[in-house]
Amino acid sequence: MDDQIFPGYPVGGVDYPRTILEFDRWFPDEDACLSYLMRLRWPTGFVCPSCNGSKGWLTSRRQIRCADCQRQTSVTAGTIFDKTRKPLRTWFVAIWHVTNQKYGGNALGLKRTLGLGSYQTAWSWLHKTRRAMATPGRHSLCGQVEVDETYIGGKEEGHPGRKVEKKAIVVVAIEVFEPKGFGRVRLQQIPDVTGESLIGFVRREVKPGSIIRTDGWSGYEGLEHHGYIRKKIVLSSSGDPAHVALPGVHRIASLLKRWLISTHQGAVSKKHLDYYLDEYTFRFNRRTSKARGLLFYRLLQNAVQFKPSTYGDLSAGEQDRGRKKEGLNES
Repeated sequence: MDDQIFPGYPVGGVDYPRTILEFDRWFPDEDACLSYLMRLRWPTGFVCPSCNGSKGWLTSRRQIRCADCQRQTSVTAGTIFDKTRKPLRTWFVAIWHVTNQKYGGNALGLKRTLGLGSYQTAWSWLHKTRRAMATPGRHSLCGQVEVDETYIGGKEEGHPGRKVEKKAIVVVAIEVFEPKGFGRVRLQQIPDVTGESLIGFVRREVKPGSIIRTDGWSGYEGLEHHGYIRKKIVLSSSGDPAHVALPGVHRIASLLKRWLISTHQGAVSKKHLDYYLDEYTFRFNRRTSKARGLLFYRLLQNAVQFKPSTYGDLSAGEQDRGRKKEGLNES
């Protein structure tokens, strides 16, 4: 493809703007945003989705026409920006805003920042970006990993222990470094605390051969049969409170609940909770990043790999993850 399709992109240098002033210089107009998306979607050069041709040119309608089969391809087709009526630059500003807020943003704040006409538009944009926060093909956790469950929602009368009716059950896994320190985290909503749910989560998110630190709950029995080394800590006989025996998962659970209350006022529904968990995971795992622009870059990289969702899909709670949830209060 001709280089003219990608004007102004700083080849060989930093891949993302580091400050808001650099952001404005990098993305002054729609063409600059389109050029950046092209580079992210086709980092090694254009590939026609119809015939795999590698040559093409940009039409006056900002689509790429394949030189071989003549098919026209939109840069935004099949991404979270598919069929958007808003300028790409507005989307870029929204993503910059979301990734540069330490604790994230909510729909009302985004609506005010962008001057959007409706709350629903801001809400759907945030949910689309959250769907792109689970990096495809991400590496499994490894080494020494703490695993435990936590509960999101208010108190439930008549449901002691691990039984719930309205609350959401979230399983937490975090890498633990000795003598002190934490690595990456994984979070997922599960329907119950049976071995099928808990061990299934561990198998999806943790590399076999890892040491799994858990409490004495029977749902974790059988981890050894799947190639893990289980280190069981029976809290009643250890003499230590739970937050001392398993400090990593309890710190994450506490920070997660505080984040949901402070940023989203606790108004998160079960059917959308997984995507809030993805956002928290995305932020926590990049907490040591010195350049906030890197988060902007990573999110856009993911955004061109995720299929589009309509407002109807989002509000109905349809899951790109391949799971459907029951419907905590609507977000």
